[in-house]
Amino acid sequence: MFLAEVIGTVVSPISVPELKGRTHLMVRPVTPEGEAKGKTKIAIDSIGAGVGDRVLVVDEGGSARQVLGDPDAGIRTVILGFVDSVSLHGKNVYDHLA
Repeated sequence: MFLAEVIGTVVSPISVPELKGRTHLMVRPVTPEGEAKGKTKIAIDSIGAGVGDRVLVVDEGGSARQVLGDPDAGIRTVILGFVDSVSLHGKNVYDHLA
């Protein structure tokens, strides 16, 4: 699981049945402070996220399939929550509500 920022949307004219009707978003992993780190990924949205949102992403097939409720889906990366704030060593380093 990792923190990420949604940086774009992905539209594909070709899809497998498990992906049909699902929103694909491009996510960039970030540090708790919001600095970019790691490789950009495409994730299935399960919460209604949009560009600019800070989100929690699961990047493991079994967990992704469980979140989506489809044990046979060929899916690995899923956005599963919004991040409102992050505290690190007792200090608030990100607060969406501020």
